[in-house]
Amino acid sequence: MGSTEALLTQFFSQLDWVHPWAFVLLPLPIAMRLMPAYRERRDAVRVPFFARLLDATESRPQRGAMLLIRRRGQKVLITLIWLSLVLAAAKPQWLGDPIEQQKAGRDLMIAVDLSGSMETEDFSQPNGEPTDRLTAVKAVLQQLVDERAGDRLGLIVFGNSAYLQSPFTEDHPTWLMLLNETRIRMAGPSTALGDAVGLAIKLFKDAETEHRVLLLLTDGNDTGSLVPPVDAARVAATERIRIYPIAVGDPTASGEEAIDLDTLARMAEVTGGQSFEALSSEDLASVFKLLDTLEPNIFDSVNFRPRTDVHWLPLAAVIMLYVLLRFLARLGALYRPGAPQ
Repeated sequence: MGSTEALLTQFFSQLDWVHPWAFVLLPLPIAMRLMPAYRERRDAVRVPFFARLLDATESRPQRGAMLLIRRRGQKVLITLIWLSLVLAAAKPQWLGDPIEQQKAGRDLMIAVDLSGSMETEDFSQPNGEPTDRLTAVKAVLQQLVDERAGDRLGLIVFGNSAYLQSPFTEDHPTWLMLLNETRIRMAGPSTALGDAVGLAIKLFKDAETEHRVLLLLTDGNDTGSLVPPVDAARVAATERIRIYPIAVGDPTASGEEAIDLDTLARMAEVTGGQSFEALSSEDLASVFKLLDTLEPNIFDSVNFRPRTDVHWLPLAAVIMLYVLLRFLARLGALYRPGAPQ
């Protein structure tokens, strides 16, 4: 007995109804039986020669009215048909076993400076050969991407203005391809730092995750953004965006190539992030390892149960029951007393 109850409980737990309100229609036939019966009068013709008419037509007289009585089996079938129609209207769905999927738990936007100063060759490759700053950044970002499987990545490049190179995506190989297509000065020779933050804010507004991080790589100071970088950072803070500025290159440079470390530090402070300095490829790698500690991988679990429509089953039952009902009605007509054989 206990096993039967367990099976029934499991069965009904895997059954869901899209339109459960349809069950209020179940007692409708009972309500219709409480209504007065429909009666109708018809005109008739009386003839004085009715007996001779029967003899001429060789017909036998029958009662002028018949009361059709449904058999018990027909009542059961009609009840089952109505029940099946209501079940189909409620649209049952069969729930499969729960499935758990993991999706990206953080949106990580990476903004890369493509100003002319990024062509300075003060970084070195693993073999010791000198390389420009952008090439070094690309190499380290590739390592970063390999370790950020739980993040949706976006890419902004900026020079005279800021441009979206890649929207947020979990397709990391495509993201890397778009990163490798970037070239120095392709966005202009200047550094619109504040505009890059502003564009990132606009993109984050459409993001679904609550964990929002902007990684800002630059080797210069702001040279004419529409919004000052610190003001843009304050707006980012209201959108719950943490900014991690990374100063790439020589901090002792002067003129337009000078790095405004104070501004970068202030941007990180107002958003709850942290600023860094990287003078070599090794420094960049160390910074990204530290970022893994500050912003560890996050995965959001999504649970769902696949649904399969099974409303066709009660509809199929309606058709079969109707055919059976018609068959029984025909069979009863053949064997009713007085029926022609």
